[in-house]
Amino acid sequence: MVDQAVIVGVGEWSDRPRTAADALEPLELMARAAQAAAEDAGAPGVLGQVDTLDLIGLISWRYRDPARELCARLGIAPGRATNASMGGETPLRLIHDAAIAIESGRIEAALILGGEAMSSRRRAQKEGVELDWTPPPSREETVRFPGSSYRTARPARALDMLDPARIYPFYEMATQAAWGQSPAQAHRRSADLWAAYAAAAAHNPHAWIDSAPNSEEIGQIAPGNRMICWPYPKLMTANPIVNQAAAVIVMSERKAKECGIPADRMIYLHGGASAEESEDYLARDSYAHATAQTAVLDRICAIAGGVERFDHLELYSCFPVVPKMALRTLGLDPDSTSPTVTGGLTFFGGPLNNYMTHAAAAMVRRLRDGDAGGLGLLYGQGGYLTKHHALILGSAPPGTTLDADYSVQAAAEAARGPVPELIEDYRGPAVIETYTVPFARDGAPLQGVVIARTPEGKRLMARVPAEDGVTMPLLTSMERNAIGVGGEVTAGADGELVFSAG
Repeated sequence: MVDQAVIVGVGEWSDRPRTAADALEPLELMARAAQAAAEDAGAPGVLGQVDTLDLIGLISWRYRDPARELCARLGIAPGRATNASMGGETPLRLIHDAAIAIESGRIEAALILGGEAMSSRRRAQKEGVELDWTPPPSREETVRFPGSSYRTARPARALDMLDPARIYPFYEMATQAAWGQSPAQAHRRSADLWAAYAAAAAHNPHAWIDSAPNSEEIGQIAPGNRMICWPYPKLMTANPIVNQAAAVIVMSERKAKECGIPADRMIYLHGGASAEESEDYLARDSYAHATAQTAVLDRICAIAGGVERFDHLELYSCFPVVPKMALRTLGLDPDSTSPTVTGGLTFFGGPLNNYMTHAAAAMVRRLRDGDAGGLGLLYGQGGYLTKHHALILGSAPPGTTLDADYSVQAAAEAARGPVPELIEDYRGPAVIETYTVPFARDGAPLQGVVIARTPEGKRLMARVPAEDGVTMPLLTSMERNAIGVGGEVTAGADGELVFSAG
């Protein structure tokens, strides 16, 4: 009989220093989260049993080898300590891989953790304070986490369309049009959905923002809720300016019992799935769907025996379009479905690549407190709707062991449509495929950016000057989505393509 993998301990730590000089560095936040996870397991010495440690890629401070430095800080010596990859799905993948390694007998216990201190970094800059943290190595000696950059086509780089806040809106606008919603209707739906995340954050003691703004406050464009990138204001955007860390301990059930961990602390892994889209978002088949997301969620529902089997959900929430797409794929009504047990990356906080570790902690607590046999779905994604991973947790043992091959990439590829050729040298007519408008801090639009199609179906990316009095009002209309609007593509003074409606 296979010795099943169980999550035995979860820990979180948040730091709200009075001054920047009192701030804890990321490694100390992680160390405290790990110790909290050991205490949560009811076996403080459990960290000494860890065979592997995986540290999720961090951004807020430079280290030479943070995984090994953390081991020294914790006083443990696992056989493997890895600086793992970037990506919002990474925590779920690492938990999943650890569980498979445990069930195959390769290891007995694993620690997965991550943490960031971007709030303290920003505060120190404002106060002009030198942080008394581990001296950062040179950039050449700093650890390079896998997945720290994505292959991106030249037009996206030329138009500065690389930040996630400027890319997810392409999917938002495309799904609005595909689902027959006006921008105003979709904005209300986003605000309602985000209010559900905010309400959950208000009941999470580890949340960064617990004020629970309502739907109207979230959707209202105002000085405190300025537009970031059309159609998302600040309160619909992930918040990385936090100091948060989280840790998860996964063990074999046998080893957990040997360590004296009570059975009521153990949460089981029932299965998972993963798939990816092209790294280059201009090489996607469509912006109205993500076949990798669909394949992953379809497989997860099949493992569970139907979406109705899930008692709790955590749907990744960097921007509203992601959970909106997931809810539609799952066939769930957003008005009657709670999408989170954690609070979302805006309100709970978005510690960059580590949110789903916090989500796993919240799900474990919820399942421990719920009815026997409860199931929870954790769905995370990374990049720009690029990498997708989902995991099922349960309060009772699963009927089967974990499948070592959890990729559903083949199903995602089979459902994917043809990818249009991207062109850079073009003059002539084109139709908007999707679009967005980045805004400055003073609330003024910087420019419009459209992804458009030529009459032959080829794809291009072009800017719309902020002073274009015809096209810009179309792109920022709340009454009519501009997808399908035709216009003319010319070359600007800098040689980049320019789109004008009409």
